[in-house]
Amino acid sequence: MNTSPITTWEGAEAYFTFADSPTAMVVILGLAVLVTAGAIVASVLHENHTYIDYK
Repeated sequence: MNTSPITTWEGAEAYFTFADSPTAMVVILGLAVLVTAGAIVASVLHENHTYIDYK
């Protein structure tokens, strides 16, 4: 079952997997924001635990 209107990928500049799905784009953006915020919070907690306890 080949439902793609594209017959060849020659000359293609980019592949947009979720370009027609705003919901998927929002979910991926939300996950990226959560991972970034989680990394920042984890590093702040680690730095506070490492350096504040020794004062």
